[in-house]
Amino acid sequence: MSEPMKLRLAQAMNQCMKKASVENITIKEICFEANCSRQTFYRCFKDKYDLINWYFDCILRISFDRMGQGRTIYDGLLKKFQYIQEESLFFHAAFSTDSQNNLRQHDFEMIYAFYLDLITKKKQYPLHSKQRDILEIYCFASVYRTAKWVLNGTKETPEELVDILIHAMPQDLTSLFKQLNIYK
Repeated sequence: MSEPMKLRLAQAMNQCMKKASVENITIKEICFEANCSRQTFYRCFKDKYDLINWYFDCILRISFDRMGQGRTIYDGLLKKFQYIQEESLFFHAAFSTDSQNNLRQHDFEMIYAFYLDLITKKKQYPLHSKQRDILEIYCFASVYRTAKWVLNGTKETPEELVDILIHAMPQDLTSLFKQLNIYK
């Protein structure tokens, strides 16, 4: 199915999120808002969570593009959280659900892959298993803290949140990022 149709469905989902929680939004409501059939919806997505994840991928690519424009992990995270703050309505609604196919798991998979790719490119060889385990734990905690920040109304500034995440980084990971000249 075409990207414009998927985007139209994502915009419809955004409109629905302004009125109801993700759990209470039906495919019928999304289709009504997008002015399309259920058949069209199911040609694009397997369920509403698949739609959320697709849209999240779109905005995550923008976020990672911004993150990649940062020279350091600090700069990249700051750009990411500024963008999340701009899209706070979507993130709040999406992080509010723990249903199947949920955003937290998807975010974890994306951020873990992002860091693995970044580190591998900088090191020019993959991480060993202990380093991957440490990175996995850090990414999981980072997603948890990001969701908490979004769900609590982004009370800290993006700078304060980045500072928290930088200071929560395990020493082995901090050392690796310093060695790669991308820490702070």
